[in-house]
Amino acid sequence: MAARLRSLRKKYGWTIESLALQTGLTKSYLSKVERGLSVPSIAVALKLAYAFKIDVEQLFSDEAGERASITVVRAGDRTPIARSGKASKPVYEGIATQLGHKRLLPFMMYPPKDFATSEFKEHAGEELMFVHKGQVEVSLAGQSVQLDVGDSVYFDSQIPHRVRSIGAQQAEVLIVVHDAHADADAASD
Repeated sequence: MAARLRSLRKKYGWTIESLALQTGLTKSYLSKVERGLSVPSIAVALKLAYAFKIDVEQLFSDEAGERASITVVRAGDRTPIARSGKASKPVYEGIATQLGHKRLLPFMMYPPKDFATSEFKEHAGEELMFVHKGQVEVSLAGQSVQLDVGDSVYFDSQIPHRVRSIGAQQAEVLIVVHDAHADADAASD
C-alpha cells in the first residue's frame, strides 16, 4: 500500500500535509504509511479512500481499467491488505477487491492474541463480524463478548471496538463493513 498511497497523493498533487488535512490523520503517521513502517487499519483505509474518492480496494491494487460487476474469490486468491510486523501472514485479506463501487467491504481478519496490539477502532457505517475459525473476544465500548465458530456480532461502527483471538487456534473472522461514505456519495450523484 505504501507505493500506491504515495502514487495517489502525487497524482492529486497533494503534499503529505494536505493529505493530513483531508483525512484528519497526522503528517508523521501518513509518512510512516508511505514508507511502509505503519499498516493502516480498515478505518484509516476508509478515510484515505474517501479523500481520494476511490474504492478502498484501489489503495491496495495497481490494477487499472474496468472493474467487474460479479467476482468470485477463491480462498487462496484473497488480496493481502495488512501484514503484522512479526509474521508474513496477513492480518487482513480483502475479498471481492475486483468489484468496484460497492457499499459493503468484506475482509478476512486474523486478530492478534493480545488487546495491546489491537487498538480501539471506530469509523462511519455498520459492521458485521462472523467467526469462521477459532474463538475471539470483542470489546465494544466497555462491554466484552466472546464469540465461537459460527457466532457473529453486528454493530454501529462508530462504537469503539477491537477484537482479539483467544484459545489455542488462531481465529479467522469475516468482517463486512458498510461504507457509509459510499451511500452519501451515491445520494449526491
